[in-house]
Amino acid sequence: MNLSKAANVSIILFFTGVVLIYGQTFLIPFVLSVFIWFIIREIKKFFRRSKYFRLFLPNWLENLIASMFLFAFISFFVSMLASNIESLSANLDSYQTNLTNIADKLNVFFNINIMKQINDISGGIKFTDILSSTINAVSGLLGNVFIIIIYVLFLFLEELGFQDKLKAVFAHSQNGRSVFSIIDKIDHSIGQYLVLKTIVSLLTGVLSFVAMKIIGVDAAVFWAFLIFIMNFIPNIGSLIATLFPAIFALLQFGEFGPAIWVLVIVAAVQLLVGNIVEPKIMGNSLNLSSLVVILALSLWGALWGITGMVLSVPITVVMLIVFSEFTITKPIAILLSEKGKID
Repeated sequence: MNLSKAANVSIILFFTGVVLIYGQTFLIPFVLSVFIWFIIREIKKFFRRSKYFRLFLPNWLENLIASMFLFAFISFFVSMLASNIESLSANLDSYQTNLTNIADKLNVFFNINIMKQINDISGGIKFTDILSSTINAVSGLLGNVFIIIIYVLFLFLEELGFQDKLKAVFAHSQNGRSVFSIIDKIDHSIGQYLVLKTIVSLLTGVLSFVAMKIIGVDAAVFWAFLIFIMNFIPNIGSLIATLFPAIFALLQFGEFGPAIWVLVIVAAVQLLVGNIVEPKIMGNSLNLSSLVVILALSLWGALWGITGMVLSVPITVVMLIVFSEFTITKPIAILLSEKGKID
């Protein structure tokens, strides 16, 4: 019997992996749309705190206003980001030239071939190649904006009749009330986590943008967006978000001064928000084991690349929240948690 269960679990895991790998073209935009749907619903709840909205606006109009508010912001931001990406792509050759000049200066100063040493260590990978890959990854993410919006709209259409479907399913079940209670808890927990994490990441991105704009870094919107995205990746995300703009400033200006300023200021923003602001805002809403975070980062990164790394922690947090609400999966939630406490 135990062998049969193990075989069934293995088969399920195998087919789940196949679906995640070969269905990522559909699944990644859909997962992003679900997260955006949760955020819009939290915006709608914020509107409901106003007496006027609560008394005079129907549910569909609240959805429309919240969606328009978010999508107007996204559209404005995407247009600015697209312009920044175009500027970066056009100047890649000049950045490579500055990199060569900096390497020549370092060669003279240290009397060694810096670029050769770096190429030997990295296997010939160039920073401009990494920058180009990053630009392509962000461009690919932006290319899914339209389909994500379509998914979000249909999620709201489905939401209108979802409660009635659940009532019909559990009409003759004694567990109907507890099921609705569990759904409400999951809905509240996931929505709260996604909104708070988005606010913290947005604050980090905005402060970094202001600093880079003052210093004069090209495509400050692009780097601020990268910092915003990388902030969803624990540990290494903040490191990447700090190093990339600093290295780019070195390529842009061909001098160490601006690069050092970017490195110091962006790192200070990361430390300030990550160690002071985020704990006060989010509390223990993450509640994930450090080992689980690293494993999730590796797993989702292997499955979905950079996008998977960004989504790894939110997805794992959602799994923890969902698993904690069911008796049969609660042991898994305890193993995923930081200290075994999931209440």
